[in-house]
Amino acid sequence: MVTLKELVQEIAELKKRIDVSESVLAIQAMKARYAELVDQRFERGALVDETRLANVADHIAALFTPDGSWDGGPGLGVSVGRQAIAQRLGGTTFTFSRHFFMNPRIVVDGDAAKAKWDLLSPCRRANGESYWMSGCEDDEYVRIEGTWLCRSMKLTTVFFSPVGEGWSKIFV
Repeated sequence: MVTLKELVQEIAELKKRIDVSESVLAIQAMKARYAELVDQRFERGALVDETRLANVADHIAALFTPDGSWDGGPGLGVSVGRQAIAQRLGGTTFTFSRHFFMNPRIVVDGDAAKAKWDLLSPCRRANGESYWMSGCEDDEYVRIEGTWLCRSMKLTTVFFSPVGEGWSKIFV
């Protein structure tokens, strides 16, 4: 027969497992939202208008903690704080990108989490040159008042390679 103490312990363990599972799902959804927003800066192979771009950049920055860090590596630089992140993502060297984050490795520890994501992104520069970019992002997250936010994101580019004919027909 199960004792009350054993039942209380089992419930506590189940609650922890549920919290970790729900946290992983929330972090995955947040990362998907980040990718969606980053790609919303472009439409039909061009930057969206200034007002919309600023709005999208603000929404991206809101996924970070107030003192969050966005590190795009040597090619894209580092921005710290929501205002700096919004400013950085409100200006871009590209006219098109699609971010595909794959193979999430997420470890949750209470109200903190770390993740590593593989990234594949077709992109195009303003001069019309198209590229495949691949790399990984190492992220740290924190849960504030029930919401998971990114404390830091660091991109490591594995390759950035030109594509023959490129992305000449972009429909969205």
